[in-house]
Amino acid sequence: MADSKEVDVEVSNDANGNGASSSSHSILPLQQNVDEGRLLRKIDLHVLPILFLVYIVAFLDRVNISNALTMGLPTELGLDGEKPNVALTIFFVPYILFEIPSNILMKKLNPRFWLSGCILCFGIIMLCQGFVQNYSGILATRFFLGLAEAGIFPGSFYLISFWYKQEEAQKRFTVYWSSTICAGAFGGLLATAIANMNGIRGLSNWRWVFILEGIVTVLVGVVAFFCITDFPREAKWLSEPEREFLLKKTGHDESRTVPVTHKDVIKFLMTPKAWLGAIMYFSILVPAYSIVYFLPTIVQALGYSTVQTQLHSVPPFAATFGFAILVAYLSDKARIRSPFILLGLAMLIAGLAILISVHGASHFSAEYAGICLAAMGSFGIGGNIVCWYVMNLRGHAERSIGSAWMICFGNAGGIVATFLFLRTDAPYYRSGYSVCLAMGALCVVSCACYALLISREMKTDARGEMEAEGEGEKTQHKLYL
Repeated sequence: MADSKEVDVEVSNDANGNGASSSSHSILPLQQNVDEGRLLRKIDLHVLPILFLVYIVAFLDRVNISNALTMGLPTELGLDGEKPNVALTIFFVPYILFEIPSNILMKKLNPRFWLSGCILCFGIIMLCQGFVQNYSGILATRFFLGLAEAGIFPGSFYLISFWYKQEEAQKRFTVYWSSTICAGAFGGLLATAIANMNGIRGLSNWRWVFILEGIVTVLVGVVAFFCITDFPREAKWLSEPEREFLLKKTGHDESRTVPVTHKDVIKFLMTPKAWLGAIMYFSILVPAYSIVYFLPTIVQALGYSTVQTQLHSVPPFAATFGFAILVAYLSDKARIRSPFILLGLAMLIAGLAILISVHGASHFSAEYAGICLAAMGSFGIGGNIVCWYVMNLRGHAERSIGSAWMICFGNAGGIVATFLFLRTDAPYYRSGYSVCLAMGALCVVSCACYALLISREMKTDARGEMEAEGEGEKTQHKLYL
């Protein structure tokens, strides 16, 4: 192994595409044989693609029921009244309750075993969902699907957060978050194709939606076992110089074996930032889940056939994907999060205002533009909110609890969303749009309060840094506004 030496080094941002030097003049042990740009590309290759693929299939398995509901599922299983909404809701009960325990278990075990096991389980459950015969069967499979999937989303964000420093994180978080956007778009295209499989081997087309996607998920679970990485301290594909450089660069040199106790959980939940983060995520997920679950239903209310409904569900997600990537790039380049989040919220509120006030076939273009704005303003900034919050948490314990808590509480928004767009409210859905509009306003307020809280912490940290510099020390963790 090459010798290393301690030098003062201004860490370059060339590795993350900004082409400008960092303002954070961190003192790092510069390994003579470590190229930071090459190491960052190596990390991207090992960390992101498999997690992206995993959550595409996970999210497809979660929301494909929205496509099945526009096919023959309600008629065949007798889902009348509010039964379809209950079937959507029951997923979130175990999903919410088991997210914090799941992150703690992943910390005790390791990401590769835990995440791949979760994926394999919900793939098998999804496959079984294709053969249910009644309302009770669909409720049971949706419940166990929520239980199996509880660890995937918070666990993945928790894992990603330890591989990158602040100014590298937003683009990577958004790439992962965009898997949900791609899943929404791809789900519409896939459902369009599967809609034509009605009657093949005696099975309805909605059953083929669950069966085919379940098979793919099982295969992805097997691949994930060999491809998901562990935390930086345990990753076997890093050389020792690379590991040492990365841990110093990110400031995440705490071992995952440090225990998390119930006292740690209670202590965290007593802080204002715990609740502000939870409210931010909850209030953005209500409109986001409303769109992903009911976009086919909303589009169908405009007068389209089943196939045309699935096709017209794709463009809003495509627009959202482009907006999310652009915002992530600009946010990392500017090294600030809150203005871009508030921009997205303004788009969300504008889109919902259009959908509440404009109706009728003669105003289709305006309604469809409103759907696109609402999608961009909710799904387009969800990853920014998660990144802003999680990357401002410190250490294994706080991040394992905080990331799971934010997503756990926030996903209660999914329960609210499943009852917002009832068939009895079609085609205008005024109550649903009104609740989403209120949630957008709540998200603006909670984000502003969190920004003020972080601003205060930054001032406190600045004073601490000045004292540490006087003693020849440097703090590595940086907060972003």
